[in-house]
Amino acid sequence: MMLLYGLITGIIFGFLLQKARVIRYDKQLGALRLIDMTIVKFMISTILVAMVGTYLLKDLGLVKLSIKPTILGGVILGGLIFGIGWGFLGYCPGTSAGALGEGRYDAIWGILGMLVGAALYAEAYPGMKKTVLTWGDLGKITFPQVLGLNHWIIIAIIVIGGLLLFRWFEKKGL
Repeated sequence: MMLLYGLITGIIFGFLLQKARVIRYDKQLGALRLIDMTIVKFMISTILVAMVGTYLLKDLGLVKLSIKPTILGGVILGGLIFGIGWGFLGYCPGTSAGALGEGRYDAIWGILGMLVGAALYAEAYPGMKKTVLTWGDLGKITFPQVLGLNHWIIIAIIVIGGLLLFRWFEKKGL
Protein backbone atom coordinates (compact mmCIF):
# COMPACT_ATOMS: atom_id res chain seq x y z
CA MET A 1 0.00 0.00 0.00
CA MET A 2 2.89 2.35 0.81
CA LEU A 3 4.27 1.85 -2.72
CA LEU A 4 0.88 2.77 -4.15
CA TYR A 5 0.86 6.01 -2.11
CA GLY A 6 4.35 6.75 -3.39
CA LEU A 7 3.30 6.12 -6.97
CA ILE A 8 0.21 8.32 -6.66
CA THR A 9 2.06 11.20 -5.00
CA GLY A 10 4.89 10.84 -7.56
CA ILE A 11 2.43 11.13 -10.44
CA ILE A 12 0.78 14.16 -8.85
CA PHE A 13 4.16 15.77 -8.21
CA GLY A 14 5.26 15.09 -11.80
CA PHE A 15 2.01 16.60 -13.10
CA LEU A 16 2.58 19.71 -10.97
CA LEU A 17 6.21 19.97 -12.16
CA GLN A 18 4.99 19.89 -15.75
CA LYS A 19 2.07 22.26 -15.14
CA ALA A 20 4.33 24.80 -13.41
CA ARG A 21 6.73 24.52 -16.37
CA VAL A 22 9.69 24.00 -14.04
CA ILE A 23 11.01 21.13 -16.15
CA ARG A 24 11.68 23.51 -19.04
CA TYR A 25 15.31 24.20 -19.80
CA ASP A 26 14.77 27.98 -19.97
CA LYS A 27 13.30 27.92 -16.43
CA GLN A 28 16.25 25.86 -15.18
CA LEU A 29 18.73 28.26 -16.76
CA GLY A 30 16.81 31.28 -15.41
CA ALA A 31 16.97 29.83 -11.90
CA LEU A 32 20.70 29.16 -12.16
CA ARG A 33 21.24 32.74 -13.39
CA LEU A 34 18.90 34.14 -10.67
CA ILE A 35 16.71 35.90 -13.25
CA ASP A 36 13.64 33.63 -13.10
CA MET A 37 12.49 32.43 -9.69
CA THR A 38 9.74 30.09 -10.98
CA ILE A 39 11.63 27.00 -9.80
CA VAL A 40 12.56 28.61 -6.48
CA LYS A 41 8.92 29.58 -5.89
CA PHE A 42 7.80 26.05 -6.77
CA MET A 43 10.36 24.51 -4.39
CA ILE A 44 9.47 26.87 -1.56
CA SER A 45 5.76 26.19 -2.08
CA THR A 46 6.43 22.45 -1.97
CA ILE A 47 8.52 22.76 1.19
CA LEU A 48 5.92 24.92 2.96
CA VAL A 49 3.04 22.57 2.12
CA ALA A 50 5.09 19.51 3.08
CA MET A 51 6.23 21.10 6.34
CA VAL A 52 2.71 22.03 7.44
CA GLY A 53 1.27 18.69 6.28
CA THR A 54 3.98 16.59 7.92
CA TYR A 55 3.73 18.27 11.30
CA LEU A 56 -0.07 18.24 11.16
CA LEU A 57 -0.01 14.49 10.53
CA LYS A 58 2.57 14.09 13.30
CA ASP A 59 0.46 16.04 15.80
CA LEU A 60 -2.60 13.98 14.86
CA GLY A 61 -0.56 10.83 15.59
CA LEU A 62 -0.85 9.55 12.02
CA VAL A 63 2.89 9.56 11.30
CA LYS A 64 6.11 9.33 13.24
CA LEU A 65 9.09 11.43 12.20
CA SER A 66 12.38 9.71 11.54
CA ILE A 67 14.95 12.48 11.91
CA LYS A 68 18.23 11.77 10.16
CA PRO A 69 21.50 13.08 11.60
CA THR A 70 22.79 16.39 10.29
CA ILE A 71 26.31 15.80 8.99
CA LEU A 72 27.74 18.97 7.50
CA GLY A 73 30.55 17.24 5.57
CA GLY A 74 28.11 15.08 3.64
CA VAL A 75 25.63 17.91 3.11
CA ILE A 76 28.27 20.29 1.77
CA LEU A 77 29.95 17.72 -0.50
CA GLY A 78 26.59 16.40 -1.75
CA GLY A 79 25.33 19.95 -2.37
CA LEU A 80 28.42 20.82 -4.38
CA ILE A 81 28.12 17.69 -6.53
CA PHE A 82 24.38 18.29 -7.00
CA GLY A 83 24.95 21.94 -7.96
CA ILE A 84 27.75 21.16 -10.40
CA GLY A 85 25.63 18.48 -12.07
CA TRP A 86 22.63 20.80 -12.30
CA GLY A 87 24.80 23.56 -13.73
CA PHE A 88 26.35 21.30 -16.39
CA LEU A 89 23.16 19.55 -17.42
CA GLY A 90 20.54 22.22 -16.88
CA TYR A 91 18.24 19.81 -15.05
CA CYS A 92 18.09 18.66 -11.46
CA PRO A 93 17.27 14.97 -10.84
CA GLY A 94 13.50 15.39 -10.55
CA THR A 95 13.19 17.69 -13.52
CA SER A 96 15.35 15.45 -15.72
CA ALA A 97 12.85 12.61 -15.21
CA GLY A 98 10.00 15.00 -16.04
CA ALA A 99 11.82 16.34 -19.09
CA LEU A 100 12.37 12.79 -20.35
CA GLY A 101 8.64 12.19 -19.85
CA GLU A 102 8.02 15.18 -22.14
CA GLY A 103 10.27 13.64 -24.77
CA ARG A 104 13.43 15.69 -24.22
CA TYR A 105 16.06 13.02 -24.61
CA ASP A 106 18.94 15.19 -23.43
CA ALA A 107 17.58 14.54 -19.94
CA ILE A 108 18.76 10.93 -20.22
CA TRP A 109 22.23 12.25 -19.30
CA GLY A 110 20.85 13.48 -15.98
CA ILE A 111 19.19 10.17 -15.25
CA LEU A 112 22.38 8.29 -16.16
CA GLY A 113 24.29 10.72 -13.95
CA MET A 114 21.98 9.89 -11.03
CA LEU A 115 22.51 6.17 -11.52
CA VAL A 116 26.29 6.48 -11.90
CA GLY A 117 26.42 8.85 -8.92
CA ALA A 118 24.43 6.42 -6.77
CA ALA A 119 26.75 3.56 -7.76
CA LEU A 120 29.86 5.64 -7.05
CA TYR A 121 28.43 6.69 -3.69
CA ALA A 122 27.72 3.06 -2.79
CA GLU A 123 31.31 2.14 -3.66
CA ALA A 124 32.79 5.14 -1.81
CA TYR A 125 30.52 4.81 1.23
CA PRO A 126 32.82 2.64 3.38
CA GLY A 127 35.64 5.18 3.08
CA MET A 128 33.33 8.18 3.40
CA LYS A 129 31.76 6.69 6.52
CA LYS A 130 35.10 7.15 8.29
CA THR A 131 35.88 10.59 6.84
CA VAL A 132 33.41 12.99 5.18
CA LEU A 133 30.39 11.49 6.94
CA THR A 134 31.91 12.27 10.34
CA TRP A 135 32.75 15.92 9.67
CA GLY A 136 30.37 18.25 11.46
CA ASP A 137 28.07 15.54 12.84
CA LEU A 138 25.43 17.54 14.73
CA GLY A 139 23.24 14.54 15.47
CA LYS A 140 19.48 14.28 15.02
CA ILE A 141 18.44 17.91 15.39
CA THR A 142 15.58 20.10 14.23
CA PHE A 143 15.16 23.88 14.33
CA PRO A 144 12.49 23.70 17.05
CA GLN A 145 14.82 21.59 19.23
CA VAL A 146 17.79 23.89 18.69
CA LEU A 147 15.73 27.00 19.42
CA GLY A 148 13.70 25.41 22.20
CA LEU A 149 10.41 26.48 20.63
CA ASN A 150 7.19 24.74 19.67
CA HIS A 151 7.40 23.55 16.05
CA TRP A 152 4.29 25.55 15.06
CA ILE A 153 6.03 28.81 16.00
CA ILE A 154 8.92 27.93 13.68
CA ILE A 155 6.52 26.80 10.95
CA ALA A 156 4.54 30.07 11.21
CA ILE A 157 7.74 32.13 10.93
CA ILE A 158 8.94 30.13 7.92
CA VAL A 159 5.54 30.31 6.19
CA ILE A 160 5.35 34.08 6.72
CA GLY A 161 8.94 34.44 5.48
CA GLY A 162 8.11 32.36 2.41
CA LEU A 163 5.05 34.46 1.62
CA LEU A 164 7.04 37.67 2.00
CA LEU A 165 9.72 36.26 -0.29
CA PHE A 166 7.05 35.37 -2.89
CA ARG A 167 5.73 38.92 -2.71
CA TRP A 168 9.23 40.35 -3.16
CA PHE A 169 9.85 38.07 -6.17
CA GLU A 170 6.59 39.22 -7.74
CA LYS A 171 7.39 42.91 -7.16
CA LYS A 172 10.78 42.38 -8.82
CA GLY A 173 9.19 40.50 -11.72
CA LEU A 174 11.07 37.32 -10.90
